[in-house]
Amino acid sequence: MIALIDYNMGNLFSVTQAFKYCGETPRIVTDAAELMKFDAAVLPGVGNFGEGMLRLRESGLAEKVIEFAGTGRPLLGICLGMQMLLGESDEAPGATGLNLIPGKVRRFPEMGLKVPQIGWNDVAFKQASVPLLAGLEDKNFFYFVHSYYVCPDDAGAVIGETEYGVRYASIIGRDNIYGCQFHPEKSQNCGLQIVKNFITLSRG
Repeated sequence: MIALIDYNMGNLFSVTQAFKYCGETPRIVTDAAELMKFDAAVLPGVGNFGEGMLRLRESGLAEKVIEFAGTGRPLLGICLGMQMLLGESDEAPGATGLNLIPGKVRRFPEMGLKVPQIGWNDVAFKQASVPLLAGLEDKNFFYFVHSYYVCPDDAGAVIGETEYGVRYASIIGRDNIYGCQFHPEKSQNCGLQIVKNFITLSRG
């Protein structure tokens, strides 16, 4: 079973529909005590880093997500959910992230491009053998909506990169923990392949 973590800042409907289409109906989880019953978990999110972390902490979910990740079960962060896997963000100075993949979230610099980045962009694979990328080709396109991007401390945590004024990590991972800056649930066939691969990971 896959848990879809609900802290009132995620597009749960679209994510749920994508997983159902791929053969797995996730369970929406709001109770921190329930999370440890699942085989895998998805942390979605749209909005502000500080507000997201506040809601996770107030619900008790932040501590449980960290505990869950420590068990070795698959965890996938999407968009803001990916950013919260890191330790801190320019968007909310002083707010502490989950720090499951140490690093910082930075805002796109002034560069003559529209911020937020909204639309399709490609992803260049840095680690094509990672199970989350099974069945996908390098430079496939995915759908992005974001003003901030992640900078992991460890370059080895970068699985895929995207160019938008700067070259940044658009897929990250360490052991059982993964993050996608794009929205796989809105990225048509390529995004659905990511979902299918995560379902496979959840089944061991």
